[in-house]
Amino acid sequence: QVQLVESGGGLVQPGGSLRLSCTASGFPLDYYGIGWFRQAPGKEREGVACISVDDISIGYADSVKGRFIISRDNVKNTVYLQMNSLHPEDPAVYYCATDEPQCKGYVEKSVMKAWGKGTLVTVSS
Repeated sequence: QVQLVESGGGLVQPGGSLRLSCTASGFPLDYYGIGWFRQAPGKEREGVACISVDDISIGYADSVKGRFIISRDNVKNTVYLQMNSLHPEDPAVYYCATDEPQCKGYVEKSVMKAWGKGTLVTVSS
């Protein structure tokens, strides 16, 4: 079965860190750009970052620049989102999705290929 599974979400205090994982099963991730997105209650889904097949980070949202880092480990078939200095504005369900190799869908805000079900991040003291 082909699927993406996000993990690593949870409750963290403001200023804390989390590392999210996006693991693929049933297909190799190294043929795909992978985007991370998030959606908070009552808000539209927004792109957080994307990573291309040649390991180039693309399109960090202004609100996460300097705090979040996207990376990939093709051996583990996993893409990560390291989130540091978490703000009260960061809570959301975080999703990953497959894209064209150079993150074309992410950049053009068009349809991504496949989505995971998301992982919830909560920031609270």
